[in-house]
Amino acid sequence: MLILALDSAGSACSSALWRDGVVVARRFAAMARGQSEALIPMVQAVMDEAGCAFGQVDLLAVSVGPGAFTGIRIGLSAARALALAAAKPLAGIATTEAIAAAIPAGERQDHTVMVVVDSRRAELWVQVFSADLVALGPIQALLPEQAALAVSASGPVILAGDGAAQVAHLLPGARLASTDGFVDAVQVAQLAAARWPAGVLAPEPLYLRPADVTLACA
Repeated sequence: MLILALDSAGSACSSALWRDGVVVARRFAAMARGQSEALIPMVQAVMDEAGCAFGQVDLLAVSVGPGAFTGIRIGLSAARALALAAAKPLAGIATTEAIAAAIPAGERQDHTVMVVVDSRRAELWVQVFSADLVALGPIQALLPEQAALAVSASGPVILAGDGAAQVAHLLPGARLASTDGFVDAVQVAQLAAARWPAGVLAPEPLYLRPADVTLACA
């Protein structure tokens, strides 16, 4: 199965071509903004490196949030356009799941996994997983103190995500994962491959709050 995956939902931008557990080509860059200019050239670079045409792709996958409102829309718009043009299915993957999946299995062993995404506001986007990456609850918007309470009685904790440091000092004994905390299209592809046979993964945006927009008065 050949999967083209995209991410621009957070503080990075990436694209990857994935075939049966092997990363065929990948582009990744950490960036707070600029994903709208970077994403499509990354996709084209990945396809060119692999010598692959869009018609050869079996499935497209994209991160759907939570994350930056504009970044989510950029990724979804690009992925939907590519899927429509190539007449291919499209799967959506939550950013929290992709971040958790990047943590090596050895690090997760016997630990509760907490993914903490920086919302660039007071609240953080948080989801808790078991060591084998089964979600133990939904994604929530929580203050750092509330996030710490969510795993205070869960035993050893490993933290991941670009907001993990904001919670680490509130959880004595918690460890930060060795990963960089960014979403990577490689994990988006990996999760889509594992889950697609079981059913459709809706490519719909996952927003935990409205966009920061003020409507002008008439």
